[in-house]
Amino acid sequence: AAEFYFVHSYYPSPSDEIAILGTTEYGITFCSVLAVKNLVAMQFHPEKSGRPGLQILKNFCVWRGNDF
Repeated sequence: AAEFYFVHSYYPSPSDEIAILGTTEYGITFCSVLAVKNLVAMQFHPEKSGRPGLQILKNFCVWRGNDF
């Protein structure tokens, strides 16, 4: 498991669990990455999350958008 930088305690609560790509445990388990159609959203700052965050940004650069 990797650690990522969060600024606040807001998080999405999608009505369809299939949209959840990633969760975080911090007192509770919550959605921290979701995908709906052609939108992928993260509730943390990958650019401030060290090597794991840089890897996520690299993955976005090569992603073709058809993996879901």
